[in-house]
Amino acid sequence: MKRNIFLTLTLAAGLLISLPLFSQEVNKLSKLEKKQGWELLFNGKNFDGWRQCNGTAMPANWVIDENAMKVFTAEGKKPGQGSNGDILFPGKKYKNFELSVDFKAGKAGNSGIFYYVREVPGQPIYYAAPEVQVLDNADASDNKLANHLAGSLYDLVACDPKTVHPAGSWNTVLIKVKDGKATHTMNGVKVVEYTLWTPEWDAMVAKSKFKSFPGWTEGIAKEGYIGLQDHGYAIWFRNIKIREL
Repeated sequence: MKRNIFLTLTLAAGLLISLPLFSQEVNKLSKLEKKQGWELLFNGKNFDGWRQCNGTAMPANWVIDENAMKVFTAEGKKPGQGSNGDILFPGKKYKNFELSVDFKAGKAGNSGIFYYVREVPGQPIYYAAPEVQVLDNADASDNKLANHLAGSLYDLVACDPKTVHPAGSWNTVLIKVKDGKATHTMNGVKVVEYTLWTPEWDAMVAKSKFKSFPGWTEGIAKEGYIGLQDHGYAIWFRNIKIREL
């Protein structure tokens, strides 16, 4: 009898703890978030404020699905073949900020969230911008290196894969950058820390695939746009919100 009472109380407590998760509307800010200075970058209905990187309109392989922005394999392309469908929120360049994004990867999915994007004609979004990896850790082809897994600072600093929910499930990543000090928090757990523009940063870049990228050797910008990647796979993004610090 005591065991049953304990089990009932435990389940009830768990339900109470989880209630805020269900009461928070998708793509909406709570009163507290508004008071804290958060702003939505996606309204859940259309692509207002977004456009193709080095373009003027949204690429054709982005749609609104499940109250989210969904990128998918473009017509005539194979999975893994992007179609210049990287997108930006070009309304403002951000310097010190917290950016929160929910993402869901399709099977074998691969994409990225970028900040400090420097839009250079003829160059891709990753030309000179840090990338927070979005990945199906189980089935994506690019899952062989720890710093290529979801939540990582791509090819530089690894995220703990145990903090990442599997393909088909939503994840929330919080990216914080303040005076060069950056952290990634995956589903409530801080998983990545680094500091930009330091000798340690330069040493990491020198050992990475970006060591010969002109945009990286010139140096990462100290402010820039927020961007999302088209890598030729199905990925969903929602609850995209930011606040300046």
